[in-house]
Amino acid sequence: MALSEFEKKKCEKIVGEFVEKRRPPPHIRKDLDLGFRIKGQSIEIFEIRPMWRQPDKRIEEAVAKTTHVKTQRLWKVYWQRADLKWQRYDPAPEVASLEEFLDIVDKDEYACFFG
Repeated sequence: MALSEFEKKKCEKIVGEFVEKRRPPPHIRKDLDLGFRIKGQSIEIFEIRPMWRQPDKRIEEAVAKTTHVKTQRLWKVYWQRADLKWQRYDPAPEVASLEEFLDIVDKDEYACFFG
């Protein structure tokens, strides 16, 4: 079940603040930036950069993903492997809050998110 409009706005504010804090300086953003999207009950954080052979085109490279399970009141934590498949983040596969998810991504203790 998708997030309600209220929940979505709250998530946009929380994740937006996180992304803004992690974004590179303005003069670098044409070469590397950070963004996020909310789709259904999932939130994905991604890097935005120019394509190597076509620098006028932009690509998105996934960093981290979380999915809200409303019935269990938790957020599942995922990272993307080199094969582009999402895997559960075993050190903390589930967290109680969106803030806790963002803290895990920010610390990136195992270099799964930002490498």
